Amino acid sequence: MADVDAQTSEEPPATAGYWYDESPGQRERARRVLEALRTYRAAESAMRRRTRDSMSMGENELLALRYLLRQPDHSARPAELVKYLGVTSASITTMLDRLEKTGRIERLANPADRRSIFVKATTHANEEVRETLGRMHGLMYDVAVGMSPEAQEHVVDFLRRMSDAVDGVDPVVVEEP
Repeated sequence: MADVDAQTSEEPPATAGYWYDESPGQRERARRVLEALRTYRAAESAMRRRTRDSMSMGENELLALRYLLRQPDHSARPAELVKYLGVTSASITTMLDRLEKTGRIERLANPADRRSIFVKATTHANEEVRETLGRMHGLMYDVAVGMSPEAQEHVVDFLRRMSDAVDGVDPVVVEEP
């Protein structure tokens, strides 16, 4: 019985990480940070999937709307969306057709060049995105505001350095046997 009591009062043993060993000290702390980052990314990914599902939109549609809403006049050329999303012109055309049909974007003639157009997010799209994502952003903001200024700077520095680290990784080419 004493063994059972001793086990329940202790923290459960750490499970072995997929990529990182369980050595004590610096490597263990680093592993815990990376596991927490992975857990956050999975939770955020699941939340974004739920959001897209609730709005009946695909990932690129939501990304395109968010891109447009970040622009000062909520508009961009389709070519900018092609570059931003890394998709083909044909894919953008199909996606814009869907967004226009649901009232989320409108196509406007370019006053300087009538052969080209701008795509603009509608007021409806802006309200829908704000309503759908507002609570999530508020909860995230509350967490960030609740941190000390020093902790905020550490997190910003960490995330910038992690972004630089992963942006610098080239894809691995696997040779067929």
